[in-house]
Amino acid sequence: MSRAFTREEDSENAIAGVGERPISPHRNLVTERGLAMIEENLADLRDILAKAERKADRERIAVVSRDLRYWTARRENAELSVPEPGSDLVRFGMGVTLQGDDERKVHWKIVGEDEADPAKGTISHVSPMAVALFGKKLGDVAVVNGKEWEIVKLSDS
Repeated sequence: MSRAFTREEDSENAIAGVGERPISPHRNLVTERGLAMIEENLADLRDILAKAERKADRERIAVVSRDLRYWTARRENAELSVPEPGSDLVRFGMGVTLQGDDERKVHWKIVGEDEADPAKGTISHVSPMAVALFGKKLGDVAVVNGKEWEIVKLSDS
């Protein structure tokens, strides 16, 4: 069928069918940085939406509106969690230095899902490593994927 004979309603449905971003079923724990990141995303998206509306860019409006709905929901259910200073147990928001069997050390900060970036040293609180570490203290061993990791340092950040 020629595009000339497609209904405008069909093209609107195609844009509307951009799909929603899935919201995690886990608690939305955030650090102070994570909360600021959500606020920054919302502000940026509002600016982008305003520009797209001025240009009447329907596809861009649909995508940005979807992202705005996601970040608005994440802001609404965000739970700011700050670790207790001097805590001797691994908790959300803390930095943990681990040493493997091969003597290699790694450092992770346990953060919210949206701010996790393993390449930058942050892991989600729902990741297998974080789950294995929670509640442990200095000198304890966590096992992830059959590998043992000793906790050699804890920090509040």
